[in-house]
Amino acid sequence: MHFLVVGAAGFIGRHIVAALLAEGHRVTGTARDADRLKQIFPSITALRADFSSTTDEDWCTALAGIDVVVNAAGQLNRQLRNVHVDGPAALYRAALAAGVRRIILISAISARPDVDTDYARTKLEGEEVLRSSGVAWTILRPSLVVAGDSFGGSSVLRGLAGLPFLTPVLPSNDARFSPLHASDLGRIIARVGGDDRLMGQTLEPCGPETYSLGELVAVYRRWLGYGASRQLRLSEALVAPVARMGEWLGGPISTTTMRQLAAGNAGDAAAFTTATGFAPRELTAVLEAEPAGVQDRWHARLFFLAIAVRASLIFLWLASALSGLLFGRAQADAFAAAIGLPAALVEPLIVVTVLLDLVAAALLLTRRWRLALTLQLALVLGYTIGLTIALPGLWADPFGALLKNVPILALIAVNAALSESR
Repeated sequence: MHFLVVGAAGFIGRHIVAALLAEGHRVTGTARDADRLKQIFPSITALRADFSSTTDEDWCTALAGIDVVVNAAGQLNRQLRNVHVDGPAALYRAALAAGVRRIILISAISARPDVDTDYARTKLEGEEVLRSSGVAWTILRPSLVVAGDSFGGSSVLRGLAGLPFLTPVLPSNDARFSPLHASDLGRIIARVGGDDRLMGQTLEPCGPETYSLGELVAVYRRWLGYGASRQLRLSEALVAPVARMGEWLGGPISTTTMRQLAAGNAGDAAAFTTATGFAPRELTAVLEAEPAGVQDRWHARLFFLAIAVRASLIFLWLASALSGLLFGRAQADAFAAAIGLPAALVEPLIVVTVLLDLVAAALLLTRRWRLALTLQLALVLGYTIGLTIALPGLWADPFGALLKNVPILALIAVNAALSESR
């Protein structure tokens, strides 16, 4: 069959594409960056599509010759209505017009009326849009999806498992989880796509083992080879302010994440196997078959360090701007005298450097990684070269006025390398 996978470059989408290719199916994938998707999967047809801008006509072109559409696109915090409701509605209208046999929607097991998050509400609304589309459908509500790589909640689990000395456990209201491997989800989709008995059904793919959040962290810690550690259960009052900041700044832990964790996503693996004839693997068996390597331990240990690196750079640029406003006049006067800059230009020089420092902090806050990298490197190198020419004695300053720029350049490069979350 010929599958169209929407959101093919995402964490779940990549594994769906890989599983479908392994089963011998033809695959067309859509992503916002089609060129990158084609680099990852050279054998598929890669198309650019974005639920916020792709029209019904664009989808009709993409759907030519497609048998089954898999909608694997999803967002946790931003543009939820676009991604879960309005954008898919256009896709489904086009699929009906193009004569697509079936649409498979990847929803979430926590998409329930009792879960008070915009994520759950828009997921449910998106399910109703599909049911009323006129196209044959199957809705899959998977439990927590894990894989050899990670994203979102599974990355947080690894990050917690990688912390030394004590292992913090996020408050989850004793919720339970039935983790499912992403490759199993891909194989399930291949099976569902060709099984007419599963049309019009809402299924909950999940693994056969059920864990608390603390137990899951312990499983990952053993997999990483760190052994047992004392767990520290964090209070909701402590985590809530951090989650609110994550909601604003796009951090790994947000208010929505915490509410979704508290809702849990345990499922009935036996019922799913009875309905489909497919038995997902146990998490422990999957992890044993994919032993952790040094890259996995690096990722776990660097997960929260990456947040600290970003925060330290934001602090650096904000502090530099404030210092320039309060104490920059004397340094600017010395610099201007050394290079023969007219006194009238000293004040504008201070204003420009302060503004550039603030822009660097803003780019980091808004996660504009490439622009942030370029500006930070330009600023540090510019300051370093300019001060070296004007005041070379600063290299011998006992407080390391210029020497500090060497590790700062390395820190900027490390932050850029750690900023790619997909």
